[in-house]
Amino acid sequence: MIAAFDLPADAEASAPPESRDSVRLMVASPADVRHSRFREVGSFLSAGDLLVVNVSATLPAAVDAVRGDGRPVTLHFATDLDDGAWTAEVRPADGATGPVTDGRTGDVFALPDGVRAVAERPQPAGQHRLWRVRVAVDGGLAAYLHRHGRPIRYAYVPRAVPLAEYQTVFAREPGSAEMPSAGRPFTVELVVDLVTRGVGVVPIVLHTGVSSQEPGEPPQPERFRVPESTALAVNTTRRAGGRIVAVGTTVTRALESASGGDGVVRAREGWTDLVLGPRRPARVVNGLITGWHAPGASHLQLLEAVAGEALVDRAYREAVRHHYLWHEFGDSCLLLP
Repeated sequence: MIAAFDLPADAEASAPPESRDSVRLMVASPADVRHSRFREVGSFLSAGDLLVVNVSATLPAAVDAVRGDGRPVTLHFATDLDDGAWTAEVRPADGATGPVTDGRTGDVFALPDGVRAVAERPQPAGQHRLWRVRVAVDGGLAAYLHRHGRPIRYAYVPRAVPLAEYQTVFAREPGSAEMPSAGRPFTVELVVDLVTRGVGVVPIVLHTGVSSQEPGEPPQPERFRVPESTALAVNTTRRAGGRIVAVGTTVTRALESASGGDGVVRAREGWTDLVLGPRRPARVVNGLITGWHAPGASHLQLLEAVAGEALVDRAYREAVRHHYLWHEFGDSCLLLP
């Protein structure tokens, strides 16, 4: 695991940048570390490389509610389960930095428009941050969220930001509690530039849950799909010697979940609980575009599974030293091990 580091308070991006592709880009390889702007990412890739992007769209997943005892709370709806229930994180209202600590089975929450949510049990078992919640609402909860919800926003973003700012240019299928933010700096013009350079772009879907895990907590199971056409493109690119560059940890998790021990990717959909790290290094992905993750985040192990501990450690030391910005509106890194 990379050495512990302290994130300076002024390193947290508190608002969207004026231009998406103007954020800073660090390109880290065993040979060197270079500093650029994201709009120049194509100059660090080669014809025959393949970018894999997540086309999941972000839901307005935060809803104000009142707990049965009268306390105001905010529900962060995380994941749509197969039987119609959802997982949700319950937070005190007014910019809380963590979940309620006294949640219990049977809690009832009054939501806008007369809708009720009932906490059935912790999901998964053994913790009390995420709860299995049942909500009865005409038309389904996703439609309800678009009427009454707002994007999940944490304390480092002090002002409300429109949902459009939490969508990537690739967003097509609503389902993510939070934006697959590694894709945010891309613009239509930048994608066109990449294609004209001979860099391929293909999709996967992985619907993200909430990112507010406790330090050291592994990522929760997430719903994903790798299409047959994407699997074919990945395997063809690898045989031809091109790089598979995942745009984000979500893409990495999806591709690696669809690969076998031979590294061949096959069309697959369902749920993944794969945790990449020292015991399960990446077999498919050999390049990664990512944002910057907080100290202790489980995503750091995934980065190391792709790029190796030494390169990730070097990149993070450089990011702190050169005052890169963290979180979904922050700067980017291209790891090319």
